[in-house]
Amino acid sequence: MQSTTIAVDTAKLVFEVVVSDGHRVIENHRLNRADFQAFIVHQPPSRFVMEACGGSHHWARLMLAHGHSVRLLPVPYVRAYRRRNKTDRADCMAMLEADRNPEILSVPVKRVDAQAIQGLHRARSAWMGCRTARINTLRGLLREFGVILPLGAHAALKQMATAVDDPAVPDLLKITLLELLAEVHDLDDKIARVERQLASVARQTPAVRLLQDIPGIGLLTSTALYASAGDAKHFRSGRHLASWLGLTPKEHSSGSRRHLGGISKRGDKYVRTLLIHGARTVLLGARRNENAGRPLSPLQQWALGVQARSNHNKAACAVANKLARIAWASWANGTCFDANYQAIAA
Repeated sequence: MQSTTIAVDTAKLVFEVVVSDGHRVIENHRLNRADFQAFIVHQPPSRFVMEACGGSHHWARLMLAHGHSVRLLPVPYVRAYRRRNKTDRADCMAMLEADRNPEILSVPVKRVDAQAIQGLHRARSAWMGCRTARINTLRGLLREFGVILPLGAHAALKQMATAVDDPAVPDLLKITLLELLAEVHDLDDKIARVERQLASVARQTPAVRLLQDIPGIGLLTSTALYASAGDAKHFRSGRHLASWLGLTPKEHSSGSRRHLGGISKRGDKYVRTLLIHGARTVLLGARRNENAGRPLSPLQQWALGVQARSNHNKAACAVANKLARIAWASWANGTCFDANYQAIAA
């Protein structure tokens, strides 16, 4: 019996479905959401291929629940197989071609809880952006009337109410400024609620607790990495995880000439940013310990050595790469991390 492979180009309302028997296309459908769901339910066990894009994980979970196998392909790798014009059918044909390449690694289907954690992070990021925008608006408007606020959002918010009441600020503007300030405080409350939800998830998830034992990885980084990566077993090694996060160098080599550039910046930008911020805290803590004459951990010694050979930003990327590898080792083996790089029984 010949196997059936079904390529699906997902969308909000219309789904392009191309059915192949392994050698040629035997069916082609254009379905709405209800018809596509019925197609999944009534289709005999088959192999579905989709791009890892918005909504694909939801449909993949539905397909798995009805006995199908699913392979999610990275969008950039599928794009390379598409010829000439961009159409839904051309995308499906490109998926069928890419599916034949064994070197393309599949994207794991995300669990519902992992996507929920990612949703919390996305909401928090959006609110943080709004909060920063409101604070900058308040700064700019007050500066027009000679009222200067200190650097840093925390310090500025402490003086914001007093600054709005400054006699130099026109009465016509004060009510609007107070409403902007109230928005900032409301956003602070929403952000705090999300962080409490993430803290509750961290307490109930052993893998997240293990990640939080690593220097430079706190609540946000551990939960974001857990939700984005899904499972450490999806990666062959710590370097594979670091490469997936875009923390390894780009390479442009030919013949005997080998050139390594900056980090590739591929993968999850949000998690990569959090890891680099965590790496900066490791460097800052190491420098403070060194200046105070306190002992340094091996990780701190290594980080300061990299910084001495290069610069602060390159050292931060190198430490972030190191943290990703340590996170994979701790997560994959289920062991805690100690300051001497020794994995002890959790």
